[in-house]
Amino acid sequence: MSDLKLSLAIGNYDRTRAIVDGRVKIDGVDPVPMLLSPEEMFFRAFRHEAFDISELSLSSYSISVARGSPHYVAVPVFLSRAFRHTSVYIRTDRGIDRPEDLKGKRIGIAEYQLSANVWVRGILEEHFGVKPSDVIWVRGGMDTPGRPEKIALTLPDDITIEPAPEGATLNAMLEAGEIDGFIGPRSPRCFAEGHPDVGRLFRDSIGAAENYFRQTRIFPVMHVLGVRRSLVEEYPFLPTALLKAFSKSKKLAEEALSDTSATKVTMPFVEDTLNRARVLMGADSWSYGLGANAHVLDKFLDYHFAQGLSPRRVQVEELFHPSTLEAYSL
Repeated sequence: MSDLKLSLAIGNYDRTRAIVDGRVKIDGVDPVPMLLSPEEMFFRAFRHEAFDISELSLSSYSISVARGSPHYVAVPVFLSRAFRHTSVYIRTDRGIDRPEDLKGKRIGIAEYQLSANVWVRGILEEHFGVKPSDVIWVRGGMDTPGRPEKIALTLPDDITIEPAPEGATLNAMLEAGEIDGFIGPRSPRCFAEGHPDVGRLFRDSIGAAENYFRQTRIFPVMHVLGVRRSLVEEYPFLPTALLKAFSKSKKLAEEALSDTSATKVTMPFVEDTLNRARVLMGADSWSYGLGANAHVLDKFLDYHFAQGLSPRRVQVEELFHPSTLEAYSL
C-alpha cells in the first residue's frame, strides 16, 4: 500500500523544517507541504477546511470543540508558543505607565479571538486587575482595511467592540494617535519603524515574562497541529504518526540550535539566550505532549471560557486525539 498523499499547511519554522525537506518521515504519509502565514492558514482551515493536516489557532480550535463542530482533531504539537508580554503596544504620550492605566483606553485588535489576545486579556485581568470590559476594543485590519473574525462570536454584553472606521487601518490609527494602543501577535509597523510615540507597555518584556514564568510555570501555547477528523476515522494511525514525526523534527532543530560553533540563526547572543532560557525553564523548554503542558492548556481554557469565547468550559483532554495522550515504552 502506498503512503497517503496529504496536504500539510504549517509555518516555516526550524522545528518543522526537517519534515518539509524530508529528513524526517511521517509514517505512512507522503506530505504535500505548504508554508503559509498563520493568517492564511487559519482562515482557509476554519472557513473552508482546506487542508488535510494544518497548524491551527488554539483559540479558534477551542471554539470549534466547545460548539461540538470540530472538523479537525488536534495533536499536542505546539508549533507556536510565545510570552505575550511583547504583544501590548501603547501610545507613550497617553499616560500609560502600567497595565492598570489601560482602563478606559481604546485598544486596537485585529480579531478578538486570537490566541495571543486571549492570553494577554487573561494575564491583564488575573495579574493586574484589568478586565476585558474595562477596555474599549477597536477591531480592524492591521495594514489593510477590514478584517473579519474567522469564526462568528457571541461575546458578553459588557464587552465593547467598535469597528475601525471604513478605510482605516489599526497601524495608521495608532500612528496618528486615534487609538491608545494595540494588542496582537504581530508588532504594528509604526513600532517597527521607530515611531517616537509608540512603545511597549512592558518595556523590559523579557524580565516581565521571566517573572511571569517563575510565578506560573506557564509558557503560553498559541498553535496546535490538527488533522482532518474524517481522515483520522479512516486512518487511526495518523495522530500518533504526526506526534512522533514532529517531535523528532523539533529535536533536530534543538540540536542544531545548540551547536554554536557556527550559529544556525541570524541573531547575536544565541548562546547567552539559550542558557538564560534553560536556567529558567529547564532543558525541554519547548515541550510537546500533554503531560508537561496540561496546566498551560488548563489556564488558557479558563481564560477562553471566562472571556465568553467558548460556550462551555472545554476540558484539556477534549482537545486531542486519545491516541496522543499516552506513549509506548520499552
